[in-house]
Amino acid sequence: MKGLGIPIILQALGVLIIIAEIILPSAGLLTLLAMAIFGYSIFLVFDTFPSSVGMIFIGADLIVIPLLLYVGLKLLAKSPVTLQTVLSRGKGVSSQSDNLDFYLGKTGTALTALRPAGTARIEKKRVDVVSRGDFIEKGSSILVVEVTGNQIIVANNSNSTASQTNK
Repeated sequence: MKGLGIPIILQALGVLIIIAEIILPSAGLLTLLAMAIFGYSIFLVFDTFPSSVGMIFIGADLIVIPLLLYVGLKLLAKSPVTLQTVLSRGKGVSSQSDNLDFYLGKTGTALTALRPAGTARIEKKRVDVVSRGDFIEKGSSILVVEVTGNQIIVANNSNSTASQTNK
């Protein structure tokens, strides 16, 4: 099958351009270029050879191109081009302060309605808090009853003091 060199090279170039689109997003411009190259390659095959050769070419494309893209994406995940930094507590990344235990037993004011989560002012600081499922109205006095990890659990101050004196 003399003369299939150019269509095969165009097909390989199209796959490389698709992989380049994955690495360097171009809003689809590289994908359009790759589709044009694939189309021209198939046009050349159908124009130069019998249609049975063109159909074999299309069948091979339907199998080889997705397979190459799959392998390319898997290799890309292990490539130095991709971001492989893992954010973790061991590397000093944390979403909230580690020392929230000092809030335990402190009182404050609900800045938003707690349904059950919301915001409160405790010790002149605005903090995210959560109740144990109770609705607490905005402006209510609250008491920090528990600190679990980075979660501050509060209760309505009038309810919590009454329940603590009953125990």
